[in-house]
Amino acid sequence: SLLIAIYIYLMSNFEYLLSPIDNIKGVGKKTLNSFNKKKIFTIFDLLWHLPISKIETAEDTEIKDLQVGKNYNIKVTPIKYNFPRIRNLPNKVICEKNGVKLDCIFFNSYEGYIKKLLPLNEEIIIHGKANNFRNKFQFVNPTTKNSSNLNIINEESKYSLSDGLTLNKYNQVINNVLQNLPELEEWLPQSISSLFNHVKWKECVIKIHKEEITKIRSTKYFKRLVFDEIFANFLLSSNIRSKIKKIKKKNKILNYQHQSKIIDSLKFKLTIDQISSLKSINKDMGSKQKMFRLLQGDVGSGKTIVSVIAALNVIKAGYQVAIMAPTEILAIQHYKFILENFNKYCNPEILTGKTEYKKRKKILSDLLNNKIDILIGTHSLYQEKITYFNLGLIIIDEQHKFGVNQRKKLSDKGGKDCDVLVMSATPIPRTMMMTIYGDMDISLIKSKPKNRQPIKTYSKNETKINEVINFIKGEISKENQVFWVCPLIKESKKMDHQSATEKYKYLSKIFKNKVDIIHGAMGKEEKDNVLKKFNDRNIDILVSTTVIEVGIDFPNANVIVIENSNKYGLSQLHQLRGRVGRGNKESTCILMFKAGLSENARKRITILKNSNDGFKIAEEDLKIRGYGDILGFKQSGLKKYNLADPIQHEDLFKVAEKEIKKIEKNNIKIKNYNKLIKLYDKVAVINDTI
Repeated sequence: SLLIAIYIYLMSNFEYLLSPIDNIKGVGKKTLNSFNKKKIFTIFDLLWHLPISKIETAEDTEIKDLQVGKNYNIKVTPIKYNFPRIRNLPNKVICEKNGVKLDCIFFNSYEGYIKKLLPLNEEIIIHGKANNFRNKFQFVNPTTKNSSNLNIINEESKYSLSDGLTLNKYNQVINNVLQNLPELEEWLPQSISSLFNHVKWKECVIKIHKEEITKIRSTKYFKRLVFDEIFANFLLSSNIRSKIKKIKKKNKILNYQHQSKIIDSLKFKLTIDQISSLKSINKDMGSKQKMFRLLQGDVGSGKTIVSVIAALNVIKAGYQVAIMAPTEILAIQHYKFILENFNKYCNPEILTGKTEYKKRKKILSDLLNNKIDILIGTHSLYQEKITYFNLGLIIIDEQHKFGVNQRKKLSDKGGKDCDVLVMSATPIPRTMMMTIYGDMDISLIKSKPKNRQPIKTYSKNETKINEVINFIKGEISKENQVFWVCPLIKESKKMDHQSATEKYKYLSKIFKNKVDIIHGAMGKEEKDNVLKKFNDRNIDILVSTTVIEVGIDFPNANVIVIENSNKYGLSQLHQLRGRVGRGNKESTCILMFKAGLSENARKRITILKNSNDGFKIAEEDLKIRGYGDILGFKQSGLKKYNLADPIQHEDLFKVAEKEIKKIEKNNIKIKNYNKLIKLYDKVAVINDTI
């Protein structure tokens, strides 16, 4: 502890929190690896790995007094090993206390490890959850405490642990940190601090580690830390937004007569929202401030045409444009759409990770020599080796996976004269808008084109498949096309879900030579051939996995059947449904389900049947599934809060938003909060980003 005290003294209080976890006494290489598996790299990371429960009972508890389902520390003596030679059977250690026996059951553990953990005839403390099997108490995969602590009777916190971490070691480390936690200078304004009775940051952190999480969530201590997290995120976004606005660029001279000519050549009229969004984009590009704008709209609302017109305006002004799509399929679709409809206004090219070396080399040369004025592709567009002659606009399609810092770097890559437009077909509830896109200006397209009819949505039990088949036959007789979506590529013994390959075989017997299949495991050429067949109307039914979820546009497809619809989230179902209804025909979505629906599954299906409004659906999805799960954000690179939740803490999000607006209006220096931002954002550099 003396060494730790000296270490803290030599470092600032602030730097101590950001120091590596292995600076703590007792954290060696092996323990460090175990912490890293839990995404714990710094002391600050450790603070947000909260206890999942409390161990309420001490070591002197008798086995006969255990209660099933509770966590215990209990003193026992291992008396016998039972290591079955039959594969997959668990190992067992029989323990005893005062003549009463208890079994310790181990799954996927080696004999050597178990013998070291529970040596025979030595009194030891084990920790675990009490279970009862055949009238005998047992602990499954228990952990142990050091024998030197046998006489210590205390209350401990229970944490979710990775392999290699014992509860004893973890509590030793976290208690060490909590004892040496520094007092930090208050960063909250008095008006905000008063909402939490002026409790200090240090006091709050200690409290949340000494109480059960279920009991602490509603307290001022927890809410104060939630607010800190939200506020830091909003401050970072505000700072990046203001920095981008300070960048002085060369304003683009746009030719509005040229734009009118393009719009007049369209086969449809732009909606009021489309025209309004285009005006905002043009105003940004024509100004001396760098554009950093989100164009957000529901599926089928017409974002792509707005972005393409903006791109053509930039090309006419003498610049190049780069369009990045999230998938190769969508990149190809954008390329074909521009090539077929606007080739007289531009010279487009496509570049993906699968582009052949010879062609790639020519594209890079043409790009540098200004022979290509619009390049479409995937993430490969922003590699270091790619050099543009005069890049004036970056368009990013469906990139909710980029956090604020990644977007800042992407904006910098284009140079100071390059504007950035991000598109998203993911309707986002207001509580999440500032969290995800707080660094950007926002244009919304809510209205759909006039020729678009609402998609009629029905639900059908899978036992009524014949009714669905008869309906499909009727639609095909009217020369319409069908998407049939399944959750799996192949049949699985583990999951009772419909597979695309099995459904393809089934439908091929009914609709001879009129069915094909597409899924993520297929090669690019194979996928392209299938999509071309569907586009040329050589097939009527396209069986697919969710690979068609984003962007694929076939106006003649007006029916989509979604198998196991109860297994999807609301927003994903809405995205899938958006693959039809893109022409002027009446469209239908059929949600297939198995018997025995859960309450949430019923809710999702009912909401989808009653609404075509993506923003309303997103709000409901957030309520049902929670932040982090919506549209797979948990699996994406999106910034994830440790404590805050946009639904549970909506009031705190609003307070933080109001405070940010006050800071911006009164030109209060963000540097006043630089420690707060640096604590909560690992990639913020104090002398650069802040």
